[in-house]
Order: sequence, then C-alpha cells, then structure tokens
Amino acid sequence: MQKNEQNNGVFYIVSAYILWGFLPIYWKLVDHVPAGEVLAHRIVWSFVLMIGVVFFTRNWSNFMTECKAIIANKSKLLGITFASIFISINWLTFIWAVSSGHVVQASLGYYINPLISIVLGVVVLKEKLTRGQFIALIIAGLAVVNLTIRFGTFPWVALILAFTFAIYGLLKKTVDVSAMFGLTIETMLVTPIAIIYLLILSKSAFLAASVSLATPLLLIGTGIATAIPLLLFAHGAKRIPLALLGFLQYIAPTIMLIIGIFIFKETFSSAHITSFVLIWISLIIFMASLRSKQRILR
Repeated sequence: MQKNEQNNGVFYIVSAYILWGFLPIYWKLVDHVPAGEVLAHRIVWSFVLMIGVVFFTRNWSNFMTECKAIIANKSKLLGITFASIFISINWLTFIWAVSSGHVVQASLGYYINPLISIVLGVVVLKEKLTRGQFIALIIAGLAVVNLTIRFGTFPWVALILAFTFAIYGLLKKTVDVSAMFGLTIETMLVTPIAIIYLLILSKSAFLAASVSLATPLLLIGTGIATAIPLLLFAHGAKRIPLALLGFLQYIAPTIMLIIGIFIFKETFSSAHITSFVLIWISLIIFMASLRSKQRILR
C-alpha cells in the first residue's frame, strides 16, 4: 500500500513539473498581451477557479474557518500577504521573461532556486551549512559571475525568479495552510488590485473579443494553467520523500531550457554552457550532501 502511495506521489509530482516545464509555450501564445495584463488575468481566473474547487469539493466551511483563523492571527496574515506579493512578482517576471525571449535565463533561475533557499535558511532560520552545501553555493556563485563577465549581461531575470520563489517558499513555511486554501487566499488578496488594473486599461486584450476569441479564452485559461500543476504538486508532495522531491524538481527547468534553445531559438553560447555545467555540478554536490545529511539523521 505504501509503495502504491509513493508511486502515485511520483506520478503527481512528475505531472506537475512537466506541466510547469511546458508553461512557457502557453505564455508565448499570449505574448502580444502586456505581461502586467496577463498577470492580472492569471490572478483573477486562478481565484475564480480555486473558489470553484473549494466549493465543489465541499470545503467551503473549512475554508471560511481558515480565513477567520488567519485574520485573527496577525503574523499569519502578514506572512500570507507577503507570500501573495512575492509569488505575484515571480509570475510577472516569468511571463515577461517568456514574452521577451529569456526562457533560458528563466530556467537558470529555477536551477538556482534551491541554492537560494539554502542561503535564506542560513540567514533567516539560522540553519547550519554542510560542507557540501557551502561548496555548492560557491560553484553556483561562480556560474553567475561567469555569465555576467563572459556574456556581458547580469542574469537579473534568473535571480529575481530564484529569490522571489525561495522567499515565497520560506513564507509558506511560516504559514501552515493547505495548498488549496493557500492558493485561494493568496489570489484573493491580490485579486482586487488585479481587477482595478484591468478596469483602468484602455486597450484590454480581454475586452477585444471582436478581434479574436482565442486571446480571451487563453487569458481565462491562465487560471487552469496555474492551479492544476499546483494541486498535482500538493497531492504528490506528501506522498514521497523530500530527497526524491528535491531531485524531481529539476524536470521543469530542464524542459524550459530545451524549449528555450530548440523551440524559441534563444542564444546559448559557450558562456551559457559553462555556467549551466557549473550549476549542474553544484546541484549534484547539493543533492549528495542532502542525502548524506539524511543518512546521519536516521
């Protein structure tokens, strides 16, 4: 029974990461719409979908109870508010990166992300670095420096994506809320801002349905594209070991990297190759140190 549970968990997690990996193709379909407007639609339709999920799974009373508990707890309310802000920044940066031809750099960001999480763990949670984790961070730092010096561009897109998602993960640790309720509340908090933004737009792609029906439908679909992989991830994460989860998370940025190079024909120079090789080496060292630490704790 336990093996079946783990197999199901692997299926859910792999499905989630594959969907996240192919997400740049979806955002490319709406790259004629300003990134801010796409983000606003993503927030609104994610909220609408999640409210529907909560209602049809008969979790409405539990959801309202959770909302009241968060409102009554100032630290929880502050944590989930900041979480909604940081995930919105992450979404906006990723949407802009795809529409502006920076998918390769976006994939670099999600490779770096777990290493940034280590830094935050040390700085904020006062966790101790293992020797392997320290070496992994040094090598990752060299990768960023190499890309900046040799390619001549500071990889700010990658770092914004890595830091915002790592901070989001850290905030989620401080607010113990299920994935379903968490996403619903996070989108609920920023939905009013998204609606105001859409209402003041003079040239809303969503309102221009007479020009093309495809664009409004794709914008509505951003809610589905956001919620489905997250719910799959939530179902799978609690069924598999953390080490396996950590290994599988690199499926998404690997798919993004392949899409960026071979489908979107983005630049992938020798500087990029060197930096990515350094990142992969650092991740191997990181995963090895993580497994070694888990063996010691057993």
